[in-house]
Amino acid sequence: MTRTRFAPSPNGELHAGHAFSALFSERFAREHGGRFLLRIEDIDFTRARERYVKSIFEDLRWLGLNWEEPVRHQSRHMDDYYAITKRLKEEDLLYPCFCTRRQIATRLEGCSDWPNDPDGRPLYPGTCRHLSTAEREARIAAGEEHAWRLDMKEALRRIGRPLEWREEGSGPAGESGRIAVDPARWGDVILARKDIGTSYHVAVVADDAIQGIT
Repeated sequence: MTRTRFAPSPNGELHAGHAFSALFSERFAREHGGRFLLRIEDIDFTRARERYVKSIFEDLRWLGLNWEEPVRHQSRHMDDYYAITKRLKEEDLLYPCFCTRRQIATRLEGCSDWPNDPDGRPLYPGTCRHLSTAEREARIAAGEEHAWRLDMKEALRRIGRPLEWREEGSGPAGESGRIAVDPARWGDVILARKDIGTSYHVAVVADDAIQGIT
C-alpha cells in the first residue's frame, strides 16, 4: 500500500515549500488509495518549540488536510534511535570522533585543494578513524566529549553494489526515473551527535522504516 508522509521540523513557521510538499503527499496517497501520515521531527531541542507544533497543525487544517492519529513526534521515540546507533556500533560501522569544529578547521588550514561535500563543507579528514581501540576506550572512559561518525568506506564495502533511488515524474514522459547516488561524497557523516546521542540522519530513516513509508 502507498504510504506518504509530511515531516516538518517545528523550528519556525511553515512556508510555501512546506505547503506544496504536504499537499502533494496527501494527494498522491489519496489518488493511490494509500495513507497520508504527519510526523513532527523535533529532536533539535535547541530550536524546536511547541508553539510551532501548534502552528503546523493549524496551517495544515487551513489547507484542508487530514492525517492519521496519533502523530509521531520524534522526541518521544529517542530509544528507537539509540537502539539503532548501538547496533551500528556493535557492527563496527561507527567510530567515536573527539574533534571539535575548530580543531578540524585548524588541521585543514592551508589545504586549498581539500575536497568539499555537496554542501560546500570540507570533508572530515578522518583524524579519529585511525585511533586504536585502546585509545578510544581510554578517552571515552575519561569523559571526553565525542560524536559517532559513520565509517563510510566500510559501510559501502558491505553494501557491495551501486545505490540509487526512484523519483516520480523525473523520467521520460513523466515516468519514474532512477537516480544514482554516491554517499562517499559526504564523507564520514556524524550519526550520533554529542548533545543528543543521535542525529536527523538516523531518526528520519528509522521513522520511515518503522512507519512503512513507501
